[in-house]
Amino acid sequence: MEFTTRMLEQFVVLTREQHFGRAAAALSMTQPPLSQAIQRLERGLGVDLLQRDAHGVSLTAAGAAFAEDAQRLLDAQSAAIDRAHRIAGGVEGTLRLGVVNSQSYSFLPKLLRRVAQRLPGLQLHLRQNNSATLCEMVKTGSLDLAIIRTPVEGLEQLAVHELHREYLVVALPEGHRLAGQASVPLYELADDAFALPNPVVMPTFAEQVRSACLHAGFTPKIGGQADDLQCVLSYTTAGVCVSLLPSQMGMTDTQHVVFRPIEGPSRDLESAVVAVHRMDTPDPAVKQVLRIVKDD
Repeated sequence: MEFTTRMLEQFVVLTREQHFGRAAAALSMTQPPLSQAIQRLERGLGVDLLQRDAHGVSLTAAGAAFAEDAQRLLDAQSAAIDRAHRIAGGVEGTLRLGVVNSQSYSFLPKLLRRVAQRLPGLQLHLRQNNSATLCEMVKTGSLDLAIIRTPVEGLEQLAVHELHREYLVVALPEGHRLAGQASVPLYELADDAFALPNPVVMPTFAEQVRSACLHAGFTPKIGGQADDLQCVLSYTTAGVCVSLLPSQMGMTDTQHVVFRPIEGPSRDLESAVVAVHRMDTPDPAVKQVLRIVKDD
């Protein structure tokens, strides 16, 4: 069976609305042709995609999997068309940019401002995730460009451009006993409770924090865990934990928290922030955004 874009769109809209009438209205068609189209789709696949009742429709397990893949196909088709237009007609359209959490506080706003000024015809579609996931999304074509933190596996398969170095700093509640010091020896925090990044969601950063503490002679005591850096910082803002965070976050105006450099050299305190894209990309938008990124 040959799947058309229209068939996939109809099924995706129906799964979102979970009602034939609402889906038909969203697709600017009547309900009977939509119902017939979905039935043809199910016959062609040889599986039931939907469970129907008087209140609407719900997805079967096969339907849920097919809906996810159908959306991915539609996104890929849209991205391919947009990329072809950029290459053929100059830099315009949409570029999919992935960014790790630590770069969203200072670096990303500057980049967005410069892209708007220099490339007014280009829109950035932003995705935020951990470095490993963003790398994989670039490899599979789900992203055009990503700004990540090293170390991360799989970089040898991508074009890598180092942008700047980033350091861990200590975030302390404003009333902490060490808040008045110009810098903080990490070993002096051995008895403190730490707010830590979730190692499943942010594996690279979680390992960096753990290694830094281990090299300072202690295992950090877990006072709380969070899936993103802003939530890690929230524990410190509340005064219940200390935390180690990328230096970019120290540039924000955060009440009730003081940021201090960590005293003494350590390879675990430093990481490179890099831009990655596919090696074979001829996309002028990627090249021009990368040029702007490097200007920062």
